[in-house]
Amino acid sequence: MTRIVLALDSFKGSITAADASAALTAGIHDVDPSIDVVPRPMADGGEGTVSAFASAVPDARLIPVTVDGPAGRRVETSWLLLPATPDAPEGTAVIDLASTSGIELLDELRPWDADTTGFGQAIAAALDHGVSRLVLGIGSSASTDGGTGLLTALGAQFLDVEGQPIARGARGLADLARVDLSGLRSPIEVLVLTDVLSPLVGPAGAAAVFGPQKGLSDATDIAAVDAALARLAELLGVQPATPRTGAAGGAGLALHAWGAQLVSGAPEVAALIRLDEAIAEADLVVTGEGSFDGQSSEGKVPSLVTERAAAHGVPVVLVAGRIAESADATAFTSVVSLTVLAGTADAAIADPARYLREAGEILARPHLAR
Repeated sequence: MTRIVLALDSFKGSITAADASAALTAGIHDVDPSIDVVPRPMADGGEGTVSAFASAVPDARLIPVTVDGPAGRRVETSWLLLPATPDAPEGTAVIDLASTSGIELLDELRPWDADTTGFGQAIAAALDHGVSRLVLGIGSSASTDGGTGLLTALGAQFLDVEGQPIARGARGLADLARVDLSGLRSPIEVLVLTDVLSPLVGPAGAAAVFGPQKGLSDATDIAAVDAALARLAELLGVQPATPRTGAAGGAGLALHAWGAQLVSGAPEVAALIRLDEAIAEADLVVTGEGSFDGQSSEGKVPSLVTERAAAHGVPVVLVAGRIAESADATAFTSVVSLTVLAGTADAAIADPARYLREAGEILARPHLAR
C-alpha cells in the first residue's frame, strides 16, 4: 500500500494547514482510495501554530480570550492549554501572535499604529490562569512596534521625555526616552517559536525586510523606524544584532529582553507531531505553504520537511499557492502551483480547497499507474 505523508504549513490568509491537508486527501482518494494518507499539519511559529499543537496533543483545550487587536478594535480569539506534564505541572499555554496581533486581522495595513498589545494581553491571561510554561508563536505580525505593546500589557512602561506613555505602534517609538520595567511581570519558562533569523536592525532587520509587507514603503520611514528600534534595544539592554530579535517587527527583541528563549519554530512543531516517525514509513511526502519564495529556505516548513525526508531517502513534492521564479525548488521531485492550476493568484486564493483537491488528483495519478 502506498503511504503519503502530508506535512503542510497553512496557506497564509487562505486556508489552514489542516483544511489544506483535508482537500489534498480528498483529491488523492478521488483517484485511488487505497492510498494511505497521513496528515501531519505543520507550522513554524506563524499562523496555524495553535492549530498544529491542538491537533497533535490529546486533551488540549482552547481558552477564549478577548484582546485589543492590531486594527484598533477588540478581537475574540483563544489560546491553547496543553495538559500537565512533569516539567509543566500546571500545564503549558500555546499562544499565536497571528491570532491576536496578526496581519490577517487587518482590513488595511496600519504600519504606524498596529501593535502587539493583544498578544501581550493573551500572554497575561495565560499567566493569570496559572500555567507553568509558555510556548509563543510570533509569525505573521501586523506591526513593527518592537514588542512595546506586548510588554506594556505585561506591566512595562515606555515613556517620552516628559514621562508620558508613548503612542502605540511604530508611531510612538520615535518619542521613546525611557523604559520602566519595574512593574513587568516575572517570566516563567517561555519558549518563542520564530520562522526567521533576522536581527533587529540593519539591511536584514525588521524594518528593512518586513516593514514593506506591513506598509512601510518609504525609505526615509524605514530608516526612521530602524533607528527607533536600535534605540529601544539600547534601552532594553539587548544587542540589536542578536539573531531572531527582528522577528515579528521586533517582538522577538521584547521577548528576549523578558527572558524568553527564541528558537526555530518548525523543528519544535515537527518534534511534537512526531514527523520523523511518519516520514520514515512513507513512500512520498508532500509539503507546502501559501508562497514559496527565497525566504522559504530560511527556517520555513518546506525546508525542514525536505531536510527530514532526505535523511530517510523519501521523495518530496511541493504544493504551494504560488512559486516564485527566483525560488530554488530543486530539492523537490515535482512542484504544483495552485496559481497555475487556477489561472490566476486571485482565483487560487478565492477557492484554495478546490485547487488543492485538484493537486491531490495530480499527485495520485502516478501511483495509480504503478
